[in-house]
Amino acid sequence: MTTALEVSGLGYTLPGSGNGQSEQGRPLVEDVSFTVGTGETLVLLGRSGSGKTTTLKLVNRLLEPTAGEVRVAGERAADLPVTRLRRRIGYVIQEVGLFPHFTVERNVGLVPGLEGWPPARVATRVREMLALVGLADTFGARYPHELSGGQRQRVGVARALAADPPLLLLDEPFGALDPISRVELQREFRALEGRLGKGMVFVTHDVREGLLLGTRIGLMHQGRLAFLGTPDEFRRSDNPECRAFMEAAG
Repeated sequence: MTTALEVSGLGYTLPGSGNGQSEQGRPLVEDVSFTVGTGETLVLLGRSGSGKTTTLKLVNRLLEPTAGEVRVAGERAADLPVTRLRRRIGYVIQEVGLFPHFTVERNVGLVPGLEGWPPARVATRVREMLALVGLADTFGARYPHELSGGQRQRVGVARALAADPPLLLLDEPFGALDPISRVELQREFRALEGRLGKGMVFVTHDVREGLLLGTRIGLMHQGRLAFLGTPDEFRRSDNPECRAFMEAAG
């Protein structure tokens, strides 16, 4: 299994207060290390403020790490131009972030077009990606406001996959959906995982979702990785934070 993502000693400390004091600000992420192989989904689980989303932002350099190293498909993220790095990473967020004045087809085909793909290849890829996420070709001509929340989230996943990146980052992608749509998309995503052959990091605070979708679970607590293991190891763990999540899940 090849490595899609390698994170070593990752840290991020807020800048100082700017009032003349020499001390650094509060660390949000400290000494986080993990790898994600091709075809593997690492779920980053944790309470609000535990450092999950900050860790994702450090991977794709929305924030610049103050410590440690990130490698994507073997290349140091710090050595790549930021634009080039982000085009190698699919990113799916809770609010989707589709361009409202673009059709679905233009949204999904955006990054391949920026990468210089011929128009015919882009069009074929858009159709393939829409089919992959369960949307008919006819959706390509629609605009985001004409779609349901679940449909917009499917388009977001299709867009993230369109340029065939080795790594996919998902930040609570189903969190804003109604319960029925959320369960449907969780099931569809689980069925997709094995077919995609991507390394994935999936952020959630929902332990049931994490145990359903994760190949491994990384539990974040106060900016550190408090646990890293399989879902079964998580269920059996004596770590107090793991126990708290399992008890909350009922």
